[in-house]
Amino acid sequence: MDVFTALVVGLVVGFLGRLVVRGHGRIGLLLTLLIGVVGAAVGQRIGDQADFNGVATFALEVLIAAVLVAIFGSFSRGRRRRL
Repeated sequence: MDVFTALVVGLVVGFLGRLVVRGHGRIGLLLTLLIGVVGAAVGQRIGDQADFNGVATFALEVLIAAVLVAIFGSFSRGRRRRL
């Protein structure tokens, strides 16, 4: 996968991850992209190792991105309250 494709897939996966998590805090586009790329890479690796089909691997990527959004969203909410 080339860099452009990885960024586009990462953005889509990150956006879907944000949709799954309710009240995700203030996460910008760049962090959404980063979370999506990490979620897609980790999910792809696990999906390949577990011999999942394409749909299951994509669902796993979104699930991992949703978990990362929840983690980073909780950090951003905490910082916002202290200011």
